[in-house]
Parts: sequence; structure tokens; C-alpha cells
Amino acid sequence: MKKLIHTLLAGSLLTTCLATTSAVNAMTVSPQNWWAGMQNSSLQIMLHETEIAKQQWYLESYPGVELKSITKTDNANYAFINLEISPNAKPGKLLFKNRAGDQFEYPLLTRDKQSAERQGFDSGDTIYLINPDRFANGDSSNDTVQGMAEAASPSERGGRHGGDIQGIINALPYLDELGVTQLWLTPPLENNMASYSYHGYAITDFYNIDPRMGSNELYHELSAKAKQHGIGLVMDLVLNHFGSEHEWMKDKPTTDWINFNGDFADGKHATSHARQTIQDPHASEFDKRQFSDGWFVSTMPDLNQRQPLLATYLIQNAIWWIEYADLSGIRVDTYSYSDKAFLADWTKAIMVEYPNFNIVGEEWTSNPAIASYWQAGKINNDGYTSSLPSVMDFSLQESLIQALNEDESWNTGWVKVYESLANDFLYPNPDNLLVFADNHDMSRVYTELKQDLAKTKMAMTMLLTTRGIAQMYYGTEVLLDNTGSNDHGDIRIDFPGGFAGQKTNAFTGQGLNSDQVDMQQTITTLLNFRKNSPAIAKGKLTHFSPKQGVYSYARISEQQTVLVFLNKNTTAKTWSLDYMREVLGNHKSATALFNKQKVKLTKPLTLPAMSALVLVIE
Repeated sequence: MKKLIHTLLAGSLLTTCLATTSAVNAMTVSPQNWWAGMQNSSLQIMLHETEIAKQQWYLESYPGVELKSITKTDNANYAFINLEISPNAKPGKLLFKNRAGDQFEYPLLTRDKQSAERQGFDSGDTIYLINPDRFANGDSSNDTVQGMAEAASPSERGGRHGGDIQGIINALPYLDELGVTQLWLTPPLENNMASYSYHGYAITDFYNIDPRMGSNELYHELSAKAKQHGIGLVMDLVLNHFGSEHEWMKDKPTTDWINFNGDFADGKHATSHARQTIQDPHASEFDKRQFSDGWFVSTMPDLNQRQPLLATYLIQNAIWWIEYADLSGIRVDTYSYSDKAFLADWTKAIMVEYPNFNIVGEEWTSNPAIASYWQAGKINNDGYTSSLPSVMDFSLQESLIQALNEDESWNTGWVKVYESLANDFLYPNPDNLLVFADNHDMSRVYTELKQDLAKTKMAMTMLLTTRGIAQMYYGTEVLLDNTGSNDHGDIRIDFPGGFAGQKTNAFTGQGLNSDQVDMQQTITTLLNFRKNSPAIAKGKLTHFSPKQGVYSYARISEQQTVLVFLNKNTTAKTWSLDYMREVLGNHKSATALFNKQKVKLTKPLTLPAMSALVLVIE
């Protein structure tokens, strides 16, 4: 007789062990639990065990829950239980049995009362982007974990350095004081890869936090403690690909689970990165497939989201993490590389479940005609309808760096920023775009601006006061720099003060030079101003064509007007405000944000050389 053992392991992986006198087989269940009272009444549970499909499972009677069917595939090691859960079903434990006498319990949990109405991040937020492995080591005992393929190697640029979730929890008071309102962590999920596993984008378990980062419980604790500081948690999800050491590579749920039959073919099946093929009316089907089905690299196999069982798996996985970790948003890696029909279904399912939620998709293009295709509300020529609320504004990022590095002329300098923002007519909701100066995949803004403090301050002032949702990369506030190397391991540099033996500590200020202190104070002022500024959060943007090396604009709400002047000149400018009368109205004075001095608006201003002036009119 088989003897049943069922338990919840650390990390919340529900595993049912069916023990015999000769062997023990583990059945994995995904997702490991669900919640009563979800908007979507359907649930599909994946079972994985040797020849599980040969077992006949049934559900013991449970009010409001019906086992509709069991889907089997061409792999007998998988079975998919399809349930219908009525709105009246109460939390409890479902009991599944098979005809051999085996059984397992499945938790149906209680939802938080306000879960469905949760508020996602918005244009009043500042999202602080962290590579967890490179931010702070709060628990050195998990730097190397037995059973994980890659051990800690802090001296290697591409190795694991030991940062973890506990380090981020310890840093929450610092982030609160800095003015951060949201945290975006590059994926902390298990990446059990032989090398370069620190970045998080080669996922080998979609339901468990990497043990070198912590645990599911610790991730939940981060979310709860961050909320106590007024900080939300944004999860970085990967829909397009996964890690080649995932069990799916050895035991595919279906033969069509992975694109190109799970074969990279020495690069023949690599993605073309030709994102324009999605909209190109002349594109060949070959080119379309090469973009969407192609792999990034051999260690990141490309998922086939046209497979309906996989599509459901990915939808439920996102919803599970939103509920479990109380997320305030999702960032989707390599958004446009996934099947676009699936993306429409995926975003719609989440937004129906959480109408006030926010999701930002990465579409790495400086062409807003391509990026705007994905934002919800866009009327596209091909009839495609998206439910994605936000996209990343790579156009503005690229334009800002160019503007600050170029000499001023009729078609160079600040005009690049002006023209990028003028293209906002292409977006249904430009206020819901994510704006940023850099991120984990590109050189740091201080590096790109040739280690120029004044230009870096102008860049960050502009991004933190213009329209959109602001995102800042960790360490920008203390001028982290990768000059001399474009290696991702150097871009994702260790945060000063997060690791033992560092002489500089950004958390305490110890060892920071005068430029770093200046930048940290500037960022702190800007971020805390954003927290309480109605003009920045919801105000209309009115900008003026650049002239004489100065770009100026206003953010206007009923309660407040904010004026911004960005002077690239190496000398001070005496600046008449006559051209701004349409935004000044009858206001006679304002307060300078950085020094709190009163400024008269009835006479010309003095714009200091190479500086940003921010004036607040209440």
C-alpha cells in the first residue's frame, strides 16, 4: 500500500510525497494554492510526477467547487486539473484522491479584503530599481547554498556577490528617507544556472524565490515592511523565456511548450530583435516568427505562449504572485517578444482581476510609433487591442542623454527632448509612461554624461519633474559609475555600504565625496517633493521650445504650478518670463525648491550656469 505524506516546504512549494517500500516519488503542484473570491472562477492546476496522467483523480465534494475535467498531454508525466470555483465557495482545503488510494490537500485561502481594489503605481511615484545581488548583503549565510549550481564569487564581475532580500529589508529606512515610493527588483526567482545566475532572468522555478536571495516568506515580509514605509513592491516577470536548467528542458509538459522544438540550433533559431515586424505591413511571416519565436541565447529557451496550457500557467503565475506578495505592480521583461495574442489575454486577465493595478512593459525602442502600439487604448491599424497600461519611454531616455552631450543648435541639444515629448500624441496615456535615465541593461547616467555632476543633476531633475512615472536606478543618488567598461557586471556595481569591507557607505554617508553628497541631497529633495506634489503627480505638462541653451516647462494642477528651467550654458542667464504668461497667470512669486528662497516672477530670473531651477507656486 502507498502511504500519503503531504507537507508545505519552505518556500511554499506544495509537494505530495507518495512513499512505497522501494522509492519515493514527489508530485509538484502548481500553483501551490489559490484563493476564494477571485474574479475569474476558473483554475487550472498542473500536476507533475512520473506517469501522473495514468492516475484517475477526483475531487471530494466541496461546496462551490467543481472538477470540470482533467487535461492530459503527449507527456504522461503531466496532468492538468480544471476547476470551477464559484463566488460563494468558502476558504478551506480541497481534497483530491485517486483510485489507487492516494490523496493530497489543496489550500483555498482567504483573500485580503481590499485585494481586488489595490492601487498600482502611478505618475506620483518614484520607482527605485535594484539588482538584489548587488545592493546589500543582509544574510551572509545564504551567499552559497548547497544544491545550487553557482556559489558566491564576489570578486567576479559576472559572479554572485551575495546581495539578498534581507539586505533590502534592512535598507528600507534609508529608501524611505530618500523618498522612494516603489521598489522594482530584477527577478529574485530561482535561477539555478551554472554561471551568470545573479541577474535573475534565466528562471528555473516560477513559483519560488532563489534561496540565495531568501525565501517566499522573506519576499512577503519585504512587501509588508515596505508598505509600512509607504513603499510598494513591483515584481519583474519574464514571459518570453526561462532558464535552460529548468525541469521543462528535461521533461517538457507538451512537445510544443518551447519554440523551435526546444532547439537553439547553434544560433540559427536566435531572435532577430526586429520588433518592427509586429506592425510592418510588408513583413514576411518568416521574419515575424524569427523575432517572436527566436531565443535570446542558448541558456534562455523561448516559451511558446500559443500553447494554451502554458498561457494559462503564466497568467495564473502572475496573479498568484500579486495575491501572495501583495504587489503594487509588475514590470514585464522583453514584452514584445512574446506572442502578441497571448499578451493581450495576459494583461486583460490581470487588469480584470485588479482594475486599479499597473503593469509596465519593456519595449526597447526609441521609436514611439512602435512603443505606443502596446499601450491600452491605442487604436492600431491591424486592429490589435492591448490592455497594457504602461510602457517604458526609451525615446525620452535616449533623447535626454543626447541633449546633454550635444552642442545646442536648431536640431541638436534640448530640441531632442522637446521633440520626443512632442510625440506624445501617439500614446493614449503619456502620463502613464515610465521615464528613466538608465537601468540595469545600459551604462549609468553619470557614465553616459562623462562624469559631469551638473549634467547628471539636470538629467535627474528633468526626469523627476516631467510627465510620467519616474524610475531611478539604485546608486544614481551617489553617482555610481561604470566608466571604462560596458560589461553588465560593472553596470550592476555593488552599492556602497551594502557589503562588508567597503570604505564608502551611502546608507550612512561615510566616505562619500562632496559630489556624491551633493547628488544624494539633490535626489532626496526631488523625491520627497514628488511625494506631495499634486502638479507632478497629476498636473498638465506645458513645455516651451528650447532657446539659447535653456529648456523650460510647467507642470500645472489646480492646487499648484511647478516651473522648471534647465540651463546648459556655462554662464548664467538673465531670463525674461514674458513668454510664460499663459502658465503664470496672476502669480507674482514662487519658492525655489532647492534653497527655499522666494523668487519674484514679475522681473527676469537669473538662471545659474549648468543648472536646474525648480520654482513652486502654491
